[in-house]
Amino acid sequence: MNRIRRTAYVALSAFGCIVFIGLCAILTGAPLLFPSLGPTAFLVFASPDAPGASPRNTVLGHLAGVLAGLTGLAATGLLTASPDLTHPSWARVGAAALALGVTCAAMAALGTPHPPAGATTLIIALGLLHTPSQILAVLIGVLLIALLAVLINKLFGVPYPWWRGVAETSAVVVSGDSG
Repeated sequence: MNRIRRTAYVALSAFGCIVFIGLCAILTGAPLLFPSLGPTAFLVFASPDAPGASPRNTVLGHLAGVLAGLTGLAATGLLTASPDLTHPSWARVGAAALALGVTCAAMAALGTPHPPAGATTLIIALGLLHTPSQILAVLIGVLLIALLAVLINKLFGVPYPWWRGVAETSAVVVSGDSG
Protein backbone atom coordinates (compact mmCIF):
# COMPACT_ATOMS: atom_id res chain seq x y z
CA MET A 1 0.00 0.00 0.00
CA ASN A 2 1.54 3.35 -0.98
CA ARG A 3 1.91 6.20 1.50
CA ILE A 4 -1.20 8.12 0.40
CA ARG A 5 -3.41 5.02 0.50
CA ARG A 6 -1.91 3.97 3.83
CA THR A 7 -2.50 7.43 5.30
CA ALA A 8 -6.10 7.43 4.07
CA TYR A 9 -6.63 3.90 5.39
CA VAL A 10 -5.32 4.77 8.86
CA ALA A 11 -7.28 8.03 9.07
CA LEU A 12 -10.57 6.67 7.74
CA SER A 13 -10.39 3.46 9.77
CA ALA A 14 -9.72 5.33 13.01
CA PHE A 15 -12.42 7.86 12.09
CA GLY A 16 -14.92 5.08 11.39
CA CYS A 17 -14.18 3.29 14.66
CA ILE A 18 -14.67 6.41 16.72
CA VAL A 19 -17.87 7.33 14.85
CA PHE A 20 -19.26 3.82 15.41
CA ILE A 21 -18.33 3.71 19.10
CA GLY A 22 -19.58 7.29 19.51
CA LEU A 23 -22.91 6.35 17.93
CA CYS A 24 -23.18 3.41 20.32
CA ALA A 25 -22.40 5.79 23.20
CA ILE A 26 -25.11 8.22 22.07
CA LEU A 27 -27.68 5.45 21.66
CA THR A 28 -26.93 3.86 25.04
CA GLY A 29 -26.02 6.95 27.06
CA ALA A 30 -22.93 5.07 28.25
CA PRO A 31 -19.36 6.42 28.20
CA LEU A 32 -18.17 3.92 25.60
CA LEU A 33 -16.01 6.61 23.99
CA PHE A 34 -13.08 7.81 26.11
CA PRO A 35 -9.69 9.41 25.39
CA SER A 36 -7.41 6.37 25.33
CA LEU A 37 -9.39 4.82 22.47
CA GLY A 38 -7.80 7.47 20.22
CA PRO A 39 -4.23 6.19 20.52
CA THR A 40 -5.54 2.63 20.44
CA ALA A 41 -7.28 3.33 17.11
CA PHE A 42 -4.11 4.87 15.72
CA LEU A 43 -1.98 1.94 16.86
CA VAL A 44 -4.20 -0.84 15.50
CA PHE A 45 -4.43 0.76 12.05
CA ALA A 46 -1.06 2.52 11.66
CA SER A 47 1.04 -0.33 13.11
CA PRO A 48 -1.17 -3.42 12.99
CA ASP A 49 1.87 -5.72 13.14
CA ALA A 50 3.25 -4.12 16.31
CA PRO A 51 2.93 -6.39 19.36
CA GLY A 52 1.04 -3.69 21.26
CA ALA A 53 -1.59 -3.50 18.52
CA SER A 54 -2.87 -7.07 18.79
CA PRO A 55 -6.41 -7.62 20.08
CA ARG A 56 -4.95 -9.59 22.99
CA ASN A 57 -2.71 -6.76 24.12
CA THR A 58 -5.41 -4.17 23.47
CA VAL A 59 -7.98 -5.95 25.63
CA LEU A 60 -5.63 -7.20 28.36
CA GLY A 61 -3.70 -3.92 28.52
CA HIS A 62 -6.83 -1.82 28.99
CA LEU A 63 -8.22 -4.40 31.46
CA ALA A 64 -5.01 -4.10 33.48
CA GLY A 65 -5.39 -0.32 33.32
CA VAL A 66 -8.96 -0.44 34.60
CA LEU A 67 -8.17 -2.87 37.42
CA ALA A 68 -5.05 -0.94 38.44
CA GLY A 69 -6.97 2.34 38.35
CA LEU A 70 -9.60 0.90 40.67
CA THR A 71 -6.84 -0.47 42.91
CA GLY A 72 -5.27 2.98 43.12
CA LEU A 73 -8.63 4.52 44.02
CA ALA A 74 -9.35 1.86 46.65
CA ALA A 75 -5.87 2.09 48.19
CA THR A 76 -6.21 5.85 48.64
CA GLY A 77 -9.84 5.90 49.75
CA LEU A 78 -11.02 7.69 46.61
CA LEU A 79 -13.39 5.10 45.10
CA THR A 80 -16.41 7.37 45.51
CA ALA A 81 -14.66 10.75 45.36
CA SER A 82 -15.35 13.22 42.57
CA PRO A 83 -12.59 13.94 40.06
CA ASP A 84 -10.34 16.85 40.95
CA LEU A 85 -8.10 17.66 38.00
CA THR A 86 -7.70 21.36 38.80
CA HIS A 87 -6.76 20.94 42.48
CA PRO A 88 -5.41 17.41 42.92
CA SER A 89 -4.69 16.09 46.37
CA TRP A 90 -1.72 13.96 47.39
CA ALA A 91 -4.15 11.04 47.64
CA ARG A 92 -5.15 11.54 44.00
CA VAL A 93 -1.51 11.79 42.91
CA GLY A 94 -0.83 8.60 44.87
CA ALA A 95 -3.78 6.83 43.25
CA ALA A 96 -2.58 7.84 39.78
CA ALA A 97 1.05 6.91 40.41
CA LEU A 98 0.17 3.57 42.01
CA ALA A 99 -2.27 2.76 39.21
CA LEU A 100 0.21 3.56 36.47
CA GLY A 101 2.97 1.57 38.18
CA VAL A 102 0.70 -1.45 38.59
CA THR A 103 -0.50 -1.18 34.99
CA CYS A 104 3.06 -1.05 33.68
CA ALA A 105 4.10 -3.97 35.89
CA ALA A 106 1.11 -6.06 34.83
CA MET A 107 1.67 -5.46 31.12
CA ALA A 108 5.40 -6.17 31.46
CA ALA A 109 4.87 -9.33 33.53
CA LEU A 110 2.15 -10.68 31.25
CA GLY A 111 3.87 -9.70 28.02
CA THR A 112 0.89 -7.60 26.96
CA PRO A 113 2.25 -4.13 26.23
CA HIS A 114 -0.36 -1.65 25.02
CA PRO A 115 0.79 1.94 25.71
CA PRO A 116 -2.71 3.53 25.47
CA ALA A 117 -3.69 1.48 28.54
CA GLY A 118 -1.55 3.88 30.57
CA ALA A 119 -4.06 6.59 29.71
CA THR A 120 -6.97 4.34 30.66
CA THR A 121 -5.51 3.73 34.11
CA LEU A 122 -5.15 7.49 34.65
CA ILE A 123 -8.74 8.11 33.48
CA ILE A 124 -9.88 5.70 36.19
CA ALA A 125 -7.41 6.72 38.92
CA LEU A 126 -8.15 10.42 38.40
CA GLY A 127 -11.81 9.61 39.00
CA LEU A 128 -13.06 10.64 35.56
CA LEU A 129 -14.79 7.29 35.07
CA HIS A 130 -15.07 5.16 38.19
CA THR A 131 -18.61 3.92 38.85
CA PRO A 132 -19.46 0.28 38.08
CA SER A 133 -21.56 1.26 35.05
CA GLN A 134 -18.80 3.53 33.74
CA ILE A 135 -16.19 0.79 34.19
CA LEU A 136 -18.40 -1.65 32.29
CA ALA A 137 -18.80 0.92 29.50
CA VAL A 138 -15.02 1.40 29.28
CA LEU A 139 -14.51 -2.35 28.94
CA ILE A 140 -17.24 -2.59 26.29
CA GLY A 141 -15.61 0.30 24.40
CA VAL A 142 -12.31 -1.57 24.45
CA LEU A 143 -13.95 -4.76 23.19
CA LEU A 144 -15.65 -2.79 20.42
CA ILE A 145 -12.43 -1.21 19.19
CA ALA A 146 -10.62 -4.56 19.31
CA LEU A 147 -13.41 -6.21 17.32
CA LEU A 148 -13.58 -3.34 14.83
CA ALA A 149 -9.80 -3.48 14.36
CA VAL A 150 -10.00 -7.17 13.47
CA LEU A 151 -12.95 -6.68 11.13
CA ILE A 152 -11.64 -3.60 9.32
CA ASN A 153 -8.07 -4.86 8.97
CA LYS A 154 -9.27 -8.26 7.70
CA LEU A 155 -11.80 -6.64 5.34
CA PHE A 156 -9.08 -4.57 3.70
CA GLY A 157 -6.55 -7.40 3.58
CA VAL A 158 -4.24 -5.87 6.17
CA PRO A 159 -2.36 -8.61 8.04
CA TYR A 160 -3.70 -8.52 11.59
CA PRO A 161 -4.03 -11.26 14.22
CA TRP A 162 -7.36 -12.57 15.42
CA TRP A 163 -6.04 -12.48 18.99
CA ARG A 164 -2.29 -12.72 19.59
CA GLY A 165 0.35 -11.32 17.27
CA VAL A 166 3.10 -13.53 15.86
CA ALA A 167 5.92 -11.34 17.20
CA GLU A 168 4.63 -11.20 20.77
CA THR A 169 6.87 -12.52 23.51
CA SER A 170 5.90 -13.80 26.91
CA ALA A 171 7.68 -11.02 28.76
CA VAL A 172 9.24 -7.62 28.28
CA VAL A 173 13.03 -7.72 28.50
CA VAL A 174 14.53 -4.78 30.36
CA SER A 175 17.87 -3.57 29.01
CA GLY A 176 20.66 -5.54 30.64
CA ASP A 177 18.30 -8.33 31.74
CA SER A 178 19.14 -11.55 29.96
CA GLY A 179 16.26 -13.50 31.37
